[in-house]
Amino acid sequence: MAKLDVLIVGAGFYGAVCAQQLHARGYRVAVIEKRAHIAGNAYTESKDNIMLHCYGAHIFHTSNAKVWDYVNQFGEFNRFTNSPLANYQGHLYNLPFNMNTFYQLWGVTTPEQALHKLNQQRAEMAGIEPQNLEQQAIALVGRDIYERLIKGYSEKQWGRPASELPAFIIRRLPLRLTFDNNYFTDRFQGIPIHGYTALVSNILADIEVTLNCDYLAEKSHYDAMAHQVIYTGPIDAYFAYCYGALEYRSLKFETQCFEQANVQGNAVINYTEQSIPYTRSIEHKHFAPVESPVSYVSYEYPVPWQMGDEPYYPINDSVNNALYQRYRQLATTCPNVHFGGRLGQYRYYDMHQVISAALTFCQQFNL
Repeated sequence: MAKLDVLIVGAGFYGAVCAQQLHARGYRVAVIEKRAHIAGNAYTESKDNIMLHCYGAHIFHTSNAKVWDYVNQFGEFNRFTNSPLANYQGHLYNLPFNMNTFYQLWGVTTPEQALHKLNQQRAEMAGIEPQNLEQQAIALVGRDIYERLIKGYSEKQWGRPASELPAFIIRRLPLRLTFDNNYFTDRFQGIPIHGYTALVSNILADIEVTLNCDYLAEKSHYDAMAHQVIYTGPIDAYFAYCYGALEYRSLKFETQCFEQANVQGNAVINYTEQSIPYTRSIEHKHFAPVESPVSYVSYEYPVPWQMGDEPYYPINDSVNNALYQRYRQLATTCPNVHFGGRLGQYRYYDMHQVISAALTFCQQFNL
């Protein structure tokens, strides 16, 4: 086989977009993927005519017209609007925090009343520089919202008390003085009608893809196949954890099929009290409504990450960021390898950010 110009490790969005873009420019490209499927954590599969988000809810949103136009070349999107609910002790609250939430909490009906109440609540942190997530949340939205809608959820998500979590995790919170339950403010939002797997399959339509292929197990062999490698796996794994392992939070999912057409009436419900072990429930059919006598609901459990688990959320505290910088410096000794995506760059990316980064990289790429 003729030597490839580029071997891409990973068939998630970053790898798929790089493959499509470089192939379009005339480079000889192939993709290898460790899993038995493409599309990374955006992977979807159909059951009973319902498209299941197998690794948690993935809602595409962006204000970048270039990115939106790009993905729409490969699949049609619906008009899904993310309007999650929060369940605290059996009471439901609208998210993000908006006039509906403030009415549910305090009975206020005007923006002036809501702002007055928020300012009263925030006064607790007046003149104090927040040192942790708890203080930051109270400074932003006050104690009522923090106690009911932030504290338990954050502590479950990160596995530590909110008073021990860094403030930067919620440096900004969506807060609106309007009756608007649309979680995202981006201009474009939706979900591929035929699922993310079909979308990524279309992106990779002209590319040779090999699944169940462990690059790190035979790195020398695969490196010899191409002039350049684009690696989207964990950067610390690439270097055999020589400085130690970067930390993540992971997730486990419990999915149930219910013999009823509608279980919770909404795609996403967050559970914000500590006593409920899962952080949210996802009723998949509401992402792309279909007629079906059954419905699937997935319950999302945050768990400590261990070697071999899927790394979902980088723990970007000072210790891990310093460790990542050591690996990033080591990566400069590998001029024929580009580290991309959320694992290669130890950064939590939304899908549109991954695609934008891949497009930018490919525009600048030259062998």
